[in-house]
Parts: sequence; C-alpha cells; structure tokens
Amino acid sequence: MPLVPIVTLPDEKILRQVSRPVASVDASVARLWDDMLETMYHAPGIGLAAIQIGVPLRLIVIDLAKDGEEKKPVFLANPEVIWASEAQNDYEEGCLSIPEFYEMVTRPADVKVRYQNRRGEPREIEASGLMATCLQHEIDHLNGVLFIDHISRLKRDRVLKKFQKAQKLGKL
Repeated sequence: MPLVPIVTLPDEKILRQVSRPVASVDASVARLWDDMLETMYHAPGIGLAAIQIGVPLRLIVIDLAKDGEEKKPVFLANPEVIWASEAQNDYEEGCLSIPEFYEMVTRPADVKVRYQNRRGEPREIEASGLMATCLQHEIDHLNGVLFIDHISRLKRDRVLKKFQKAQKLGKL
C-alpha cells in the first residue's frame, strides 16, 4: 500500500472542494481506504478524509488507538451527521493538512452519524468525546470546511498567512 502525499495549506483550491458521494463501495474504494489508512498512520494522525489526499470522494478513515494499543480502524463512506447534541465540548484540534498548528475548537459533544461500512452496508454510529470530535472534523473536510473555520477570523487569517509565506520561501 503506497503512502500518498497529504494536501496542506495554502492549497485551499483542493481542501475547499465539496466531495462527491461514493456510488458503491467496491475494490477500488477499499484500496483507497487502505492507502489513506497507511498514510494517516505514517503521518501520524487519527483521521483522514479522501480530499486531504486530493480525492474528492466522501470517504474517511479514523483510528483513535494510541501507540502500543491494538489498531481499530473505522472506514466510513458517505458519512453524514444525522443528530448532534446541544451540549458542547472543547478539544484542541490539529490537522494533517495544517501541520503543526493546534487550536481549541467547540463542537457538539455527541453525534450520530450514518455511513456505509467497508462492505457497503448502511450503519450508524453514536459517538462522544474524541470520536465525536474526529467524526465532525473529518466530515467537515468532505464539505470543504477546515477546523480553522471554527476559530476567530484573526487567528485563521494569521494561520493562512503563515502557510502562504512558508510556500513563498520554499519551506513547504
């Protein structure tokens, strides 16, 4: 399974795309998921959306296992939040597409997500804590939304300028 380059800021042209639904979960989707998972583990990260590797399909991989724990990958096709709690949680989020930047983000504490699993079967997952945050973060990617869209405009503009400057200086 090859590692795939992760798209990073300042490339908003790709990162801001809205991903297309997956028509069917087939062998090509399974291979893409496997490549995404290997890329995510290597980065390292806990979630990756297909758009982050330049593929505008509604596919996500997540694995919250810590180093030394058994890996428990979750594969989601066409995920959508169908319920979110009124209660909120704050988490310091980061993103493989925005390397080395972390910021507190407020999101619903609990969510229910409908998706298709690796066999193409419809499923629902109820999540809280870090899994709820990760699901929302990755589904945002599928909708062209970055976690920096949930922070103040001033901080967001500062981050974007930092990445634009780094690109001009050839550091990306």
